[in-house]
Amino acid sequence: MKKNFISNSKESIRMFKNPLFEGLSKVPYFVPLIVYVPVVGYFSWESFSKNGILGFLGHFLLGLFIWTLTEYVLHRFIFHFYPKSEWGKRIHFIFHGVHHDYPNDAQRLVMPPSASIPLALAFFFLFKWMLAPGMLDGFFTGFIFGYLCYDMTHYMLHHAQFKSAFWKKLKQQHMLHHYDDSTTKYGVTSDIWDKVFGTR
Repeated sequence: MKKNFISNSKESIRMFKNPLFEGLSKVPYFVPLIVYVPVVGYFSWESFSKNGILGFLGHFLLGLFIWTLTEYVLHRFIFHFYPKSEWGKRIHFIFHGVHHDYPNDAQRLVMPPSASIPLALAFFFLFKWMLAPGMLDGFFTGFIFGYLCYDMTHYMLHHAQFKSAFWKKLKQQHMLHHYDDSTTKYGVTSDIWDKVFGTR
């Protein structure tokens, strides 16, 4: 496949002339935890109060499972959609292209709240429309917990050193996505959907 530009530098390139937009495009890895751990706590309590421990766990695991599919679909079909227009190429670079060009940029490894909060709200209202009221809290908890696992795992795969065989394999898969063939290995937290859809 055609090899694109990849920098091994840890530098954080400037994307916007506007300092506000530039600041919003960068985020330390722990910010999603500050934003979403309280969300997970709130919806967990709401679900547990309404459905008990077994009901909560069932809805939570279903939400977590749906997150894994969502992670795959977003990465494969949204983040790796390559528009032809100059405007579209710019948008793609802002959302994901910059990460592939500068994979070691620690400031652009987790999704900034300026993007993740609108997405989380959109998914919440979609699930509210689709699911029975009693399911929503636990399901959304599992979904957001899955997202947090994705963001934290993604950061670690780029910046942590592992001794465990499981984590080494996960890191190898993700590095192959970056440095060998970006049209395969879309799963970050799991390769289950890569196996299902033949992109492993």
